[in-house]
Amino acid sequence: MTDASDLPGWTHVYSGKVRDLYRPAESAATTAAASAAEGRMLVVASDRVSAFDHVLSPGIPGKGELLTTLSLWWFDQLAGADGGPRIPNHLAATHALTLGPDGQANTADDLVDLIPQAVAGRAMVARTLDMLPIECVVRGYLTGSGWKEYQASGTVCGIALPAGLHDGDRLPEPIFTPAYKAPMGEHDENISFAQTEQLVGAERAAELRDLSLAIYRRAAATAEAHGMILADTKFEFGIDDDGVLTLADEVLTSDSSRYWDAEAWATGTTPAERMASFDKQIVRDWLAAHWDGAGTPPELPAEIVERTADKYRELLERLTA
Repeated sequence: MTDASDLPGWTHVYSGKVRDLYRPAESAATTAAASAAEGRMLVVASDRVSAFDHVLSPGIPGKGELLTTLSLWWFDQLAGADGGPRIPNHLAATHALTLGPDGQANTADDLVDLIPQAVAGRAMVARTLDMLPIECVVRGYLTGSGWKEYQASGTVCGIALPAGLHDGDRLPEPIFTPAYKAPMGEHDENISFAQTEQLVGAERAAELRDLSLAIYRRAAATAEAHGMILADTKFEFGIDDDGVLTLADEVLTSDSSRYWDAEAWATGTTPAERMASFDKQIVRDWLAAHWDGAGTPPELPAEIVERTADKYRELLERLTA
């Protein structure tokens, strides 16, 4: 994988567990490509994989490209390809026309690709936004940390649910369970809707909730049409220069969402059979069985890496077929 400092025309500004962010390089400020990239960011999905707040080794080959491809497909669906209303998103043009000596744009033959070849296929050019500190989680099924809380108190993130539900059951209605995006290096924290209102204002909080639920319902219907269940997901939003709430970051990928096979969910006899997911759960399960959480995590076996890559690939193929 290319080093973060080795992308012509872009300067590395941040690396998360799995993604790297770049801004246009000042040294290229006079080029047509740099001019077109002004007000833009380059978002690169790496092949890194994380679990239990640790980046593991080795990465999952092709993961960055698979996740980027799926994000781009979902952005297209939500922009109206699925027949629904357009949801504004952060994507920007990936090409720019060069300028001739007279300052006029040349022909399309002179298009400049803003995405460096080293990260082609796993990078998006995005508009810069004023990002909101809310992780917009929507849950349509009871599982994971929600199931643990429900067993203890009959609630999920403080929201009361009917009695008698089981692990993996569909909820009567999808629920919005926001989290506060903590500063870098700290853990995100589940918060109430009232706390969300305090952070971003009552009107914006209601807009986040309503839009997140609407996107989830559209995506869940699309997944169902492809034999998949979208159990839960999380969205991030920012505000653009015109004050428009805008969908950003990755969207509906297997790193941000929990997908199950619909037939297995309906016919499985155990939670493991019903809720076998199309994400890095294979990695989590192996790590939980082979590491006590102390020190450096062990290296992932080749078989675990291969199985995980296959799951990422299968999800993309099934959804976009």
